[in-house]
Amino acid sequence: MKVTPLHLQGACLIDPVVHGDSRGFFMESYNETMMNEQGINFDFIQDNQSLSAEPGVIRGLHYQLNPKAQTKLIRVLTGAIYDVIVDVRQNSSTFGHWVGVILSEHNQRQLLVPKGFAHGFCTLVPNTQVMYKVDEYYSPENDRGILWNDPALGIDWPTSKPILSDKDKLHPLLQDAELNFE
Repeated sequence: MKVTPLHLQGACLIDPVVHGDSRGFFMESYNETMMNEQGINFDFIQDNQSLSAEPGVIRGLHYQLNPKAQTKLIRVLTGAIYDVIVDVRQNSSTFGHWVGVILSEHNQRQLLVPKGFAHGFCTLVPNTQVMYKVDEYYSPENDRGILWNDPALGIDWPTSKPILSDKDKLHPLLQDAELNFE
């Protein structure tokens, strides 16, 4: 496994070892011992999976407030996404900065999103399935978000006609978002 730190502290890309041949491939998508050896030590307690039927679906930007904040380990089972994280830790030198990466069934990459980051993605192809591990259960009372197209963030989403949930259309701008991350 190769771990590549991103410029937002704590976030990283993980490239698992993929063993391929004429039949297809095999890989360990998660191995706690190997993760721990790389300094990735989280107690993941739940797996979540989504299917987006159309390209251009944007889900996010989501996060949960402390004490129910979540670390996420994200990967794509089928299809491809442009995955975005935004640093919402108020005392961070990279507060309000974002990173976007492509995760796909072909590159097998995974994105580690620590607590204190908003997360969202845009599907690039039809019938994209995303799976992610979390280290805290969903908490409706701590569920928050930031508007996907906040001009202060300037995220360069790869769609001109986003497909959004009603909830994601109504998130506040970062400047108005409730945050409790230091």
